[in-house]
Amino acid sequence: MRADRLVATLLFLQTRTRVTVAEVAAELEVSPRTARRDLEALSTAGIPVYSQRGRGGGWSLVGGARTDLTGLTAEEIRALFLLAGPSSTTPELRTALRKLVRALPAPLRSGAEAASRAGHTDGTHWSRADVTATAPHLDALRRAVVDGIQVRLGYAGPGKPVGVRTVHPLGLVAKAGHDYLVAETERGLRTFRLSRVASAEATGHPVVRPPGFDLPSVWRSFAARLEERLYAATVRARAEPGAMAILERLFDGRLHVGPKLPDGWTEIRVDGPTPEVIATQLAGLGARVEVLDPPEARERLARLAVELAGVYGPPGSSSSRAEK
Repeated sequence: MRADRLVATLLFLQTRTRVTVAEVAAELEVSPRTARRDLEALSTAGIPVYSQRGRGGGWSLVGGARTDLTGLTAEEIRALFLLAGPSSTTPELRTALRKLVRALPAPLRSGAEAASRAGHTDGTHWSRADVTATAPHLDALRRAVVDGIQVRLGYAGPGKPVGVRTVHPLGLVAKAGHDYLVAETERGLRTFRLSRVASAEATGHPVVRPPGFDLPSVWRSFAARLEERLYAATVRARAEPGAMAILERLFDGRLHVGPKLPDGWTEIRVDGPTPEVIATQLAGLGARVEVLDPPEARERLARLAVELAGVYGPPGSSSSRAEK
């Protein structure tokens, strides 16, 4: 995990006056590129780490080597522990954090311990399903990304059989309880949802990174295109007051609340991939919501009404298909 590497890097810096990227890479058993990224991440996070170029240069903590971490302010220490604490689920990271706490001066120790307890990661969905259990190849892919090794990936797209392809793993992204791999393929950059990965075998060949590749920027581009598809259609409707709380929970950011109408109902707009999908989601509210347009949404609701009446009978009827 990156958090434990950052802690270990910081501890290593405390023992040396100046270190090179190569020395950090050898100490932590990572690639020089990964070591440089971690050093830069510490500096970006506000830790007083700086680099000096030229002969005899390297990376140092402001003020030189200290085993008591007095180069860090109380705010910087709390920020570091908040970063690492919620993710400290592995024995290695818990050990690193304990070592770091022992290295702190006494006045700062209590604040660091409190920060490490201030966060918690719950790996289950509200349905009680384990949201990480469906990504058994996460560790293998994380190693491939860190080590820069190509992978033969077995992957099943939605409604498709498993296919095997060789990919260049470039980064991992966690979003909404799911993990995604961003990788270069023969067809360009692609994302792979880890819950659909069937196998991941390292090839031993080095990854070829696209020039100027930046994971956050690439992911934002992918996410924007996906959101365009998810928000491609809009349905306009009117809802009774008692339905508003349900609509807000059901659609969250896809619900746009309009003006209140003379009869006490509220005009709303709901975004989604298609009018038919939105109408199907609104159907559960029955007569508490009336869809106004587009016509495709109203037609979908009319078909649903006929289908449901055919199964359950008209309201108040005890007849059903199961009784026939």
